[in-house]
Amino acid sequence: MGKAKQVRKFGEVKRMINPKDMRLKKNQKQALDDQTTREAKQINHVDRESSTMFFKYNTALGPPYHIIIDTNFINFALQNRLELVQAMMDCLYAKCVPCVTDCVMAELEKMGPKYRMALKVARDPRFERLPCSHKGTYADDCIVQRIMQHRCYIVATCDRDLKRRIRKVPGVPIMFIVNHKLSIERLPDALSTGGQTHRS
Repeated sequence: MGKAKQVRKFGEVKRMINPKDMRLKKNQKQALDDQTTREAKQINHVDRESSTMFFKYNTALGPPYHIIIDTNFINFALQNRLELVQAMMDCLYAKCVPCVTDCVMAELEKMGPKYRMALKVARDPRFERLPCSHKGTYADDCIVQRIMQHRCYIVATCDRDLKRRIRKVPGVPIMFIVNHKLSIERLPDALSTGGQTHRS
């Protein structure tokens, strides 16, 4: 039998607990103090409710309706061969002003030549252009932020996630495409003079 090799252990030191370890009482006390000061500094911000929501429905909504259009809504309208302005007026029986934000235009431009027809529709002179002052070109956040500030818009979208976010904001109706025609959701009876309405 061969002789067992002895391996020299280099840099062997006595094991010590890390001075920053949370098991030490002074570190636990420091963490508790930090949490207390953080909670004291934290300000609870509550969004102010719009004065137009005083009654059961949004009093800021009324003809002519301003409708913010999402990127996919234009694409779906083209697929269903809908002329947007005319279809909106047929749905609401009132004058409609389609609004396109800078973010939606930027998204359509990014999509390339495949969506050039949608871009041509969005550049229609009848569409109102809404300028964006924020960074980035993500249209969903832009639209939600805009309707939170001003409750005078209807949002036209076919995006399921965006619809879910808008439903959390009271007093904002949602327009979407169903059975090759436009439909509106959450428009109160006091405002709807006809058209197809869906209740959530």
